[in-house]
Amino acid sequence: MSARFAPGVAVRVARERPAISLGRQHIRTPHYVRGLTGTVAEVMGPFRNPEGLAVGEDGLPMQVLYRVRFPLGAVWDRYEGDPGDTVDIELYEHWLEPAHAA
Repeated sequence: MSARFAPGVAVRVARERPAISLGRQHIRTPHYVRGLTGTVAEVMGPFRNPEGLAVGEDGLPMQVLYRVRFPLGAVWDRYEGDPGDTVDIELYEHWLEPAHAA
């Protein structure tokens, strides 16, 4: 299984649940980054989807997991720290789209 995005690529987190996540209660993608743009810091590889595993499914098809870096000022409106501060969040590929996508 190959990764759709490479390190250094800008990606946007989906605002709405992707089709593969509909109807599931266990969602690993934090609400506070949905709709935000970050940069792929690391491709961690394919793993079984925890959204399916949490409800007794086999977690297949496997999904590529990424570490995505976001500027803290974009995540928290009132962030008063260093403008270069970031936060890394691990996100599965089905939650990501190219940053230039509408």
